[in-house]
Amino acid sequence: MLGAGWTEAVALAAAFAVSAVATPAGISGAVLLLPFQVSVLGTPSPAVTPTNLLYNVVSTPGALYRYRRQHQTGGRLALLLITGTLPGVITGSVIRVELVPGPRVFDLMIAALLLPLGIWLAATRPARDRDPARPARQIPAPVLIVLACLTGCVGGIYGIGGGSILSPILIGSGRPASEVAPAALASTFVTSLGGVITFTILSVSHGPVAPNWPTGIALGLGGIAGGYTGARMQSRLPDTLIRRIVGTLALAIAAQYLWTALN
Repeated sequence: MLGAGWTEAVALAAAFAVSAVATPAGISGAVLLLPFQVSVLGTPSPAVTPTNLLYNVVSTPGALYRYRRQHQTGGRLALLLITGTLPGVITGSVIRVELVPGPRVFDLMIAALLLPLGIWLAATRPARDRDPARPARQIPAPVLIVLACLTGCVGGIYGIGGGSILSPILIGSGRPASEVAPAALASTFVTSLGGVITFTILSVSHGPVAPNWPTGIALGLGGIAGGYTGARMQSRLPDTLIRRIVGTLALAIAAQYLWTALN
């Protein structure tokens, strides 16, 4: 546990570094900051969940603003993701407060999903690099909405936003990172805003389940700067490199959750 003042300073620096690396892939970095909050910053449970969502709310506008300046809005993909994630996060927030589910099953599920996906992304090239004349297969819209709803629910329960799950799946399906990143981050922003509002309302009748505002805002301010930097770098990075970054992040996240579940 850090002393007064140091918590916010360390939170800001860590969020900047994580967000700068993760943003080009459409990942806010919340999934990496969740264990950091618990082990280093000492944010208690269940307040750690809405605090992580508050980080997303404060940090993602920086990256979204930069993407918009680069004429990347996510378009229809962003609308599909938001349609699913918004009701999902409200449901997940209520589940988190009312049922307080244990993390073991979730940890194993995330590890089982992201481990093979990370290996695949890190070891292969985008389909259009191998055969530009062959269009990539895309996930049908109804399936995408259901998937977004499930990840939104996970985001509400564990405060990770959902982009860390959606982004590798979408990039793995063949969509370009330039389309996936702004769409996934827009979804993360709306999802997290809904989650913070829901947790704040629930705190009126359920005790200390509101965000830790100083920590969440400090994380978010670091994330704004890091997200803007990462979004600016994305246009200069080839899709193959971004694919490797997503794969590496997915493997790191999977290893973290697998280790947590087994211990």
